[in-house]
Amino acid sequence: MRAQLFGDQTSANFANDILKLGDGKVPLDADGELDVHPFATPVSSLAELTDKVFPHLKDNYLNHEWLSERAVLAPKNVTVTKLNDQPLQSLPGAPFAYKSVDTMVDANESLNFSTEFFNSLYPPSLQPHLLHLKVGSPVVLLRNLEPSRLCNGTHLVVKKLIKHVVEATILSGCGKGEDVSIPRIPLTPSGADIFFAFRRLQFRLRPSFAMSVNKSPGQTLSVAGLLLEEPCFSHGQLYVACSRVGSRDRLLALTRRGKTRNIVLQQSATYLPRLKWVRYRHACT
Repeated sequence: MRAQLFGDQTSANFANDILKLGDGKVPLDADGELDVHPFATPVSSLAELTDKVFPHLKDNYLNHEWLSERAVLAPKNVTVTKLNDQPLQSLPGAPFAYKSVDTMVDANESLNFSTEFFNSLYPPSLQPHLLHLKVGSPVVLLRNLEPSRLCNGTHLVVKKLIKHVVEATILSGCGKGEDVSIPRIPLTPSGADIFFAFRRLQFRLRPSFAMSVNKSPGQTLSVAGLLLEEPCFSHGQLYVACSRVGSRDRLLALTRRGKTRNIVLQQSATYLPRLKWVRYRHACT
């Protein structure tokens, strides 16, 4: 656990509190909610949350180590998309807009749907039609391209934006510090997402000032913010989010009334000594 990295008594106490959180042994109030104060430092607004996680962003964003060790975490991807917009806009320079190329898999059905209709679709398994990026912005890769260097979840920082390629520097993992070129990739949403087959050609990148809790396992952060105005909705999410950092004062939380929900399936807590999350990445040799 990240809390053990510091090795002092405060971190040890924080680690014990997080373990209780993961086991579902933290006391709840009459509404089934818990107080976040023992685990995180509360903040009162979204602006305060982002300012404390990314202080003086314009002065520090070129420091790759600083940038790679902080993020805002939220339970849902819809919230993450909105969270990424504000820090991206605060970076200098104009954003580069990448538009996807959307086509039907069966060319004979192309006349039944307009291009604008395809562009408006945003299935969970695909990137949006319009992707905004800036030089210097952190991004996360959403597909395996070149194991073990470029995997789903690899964090990078944008170095150069070209019409058909994004040049970036790897921030973590086996290829840390290396410059790579990320191409557009054609993808087709699964049948569960949409009732007809179409193909979207787009970069599998997402700005990573904020990320979903489910994308955070394996991340060791210096500072993390939790946006929990909408509470966690699945087993172990709150434990995973809180355990990304090593102490309470490095974890900031925006909640409703300073409380949130902790979803723990007691059967899982009984049979699993600890919920372990391992980032999908091959080991470097």
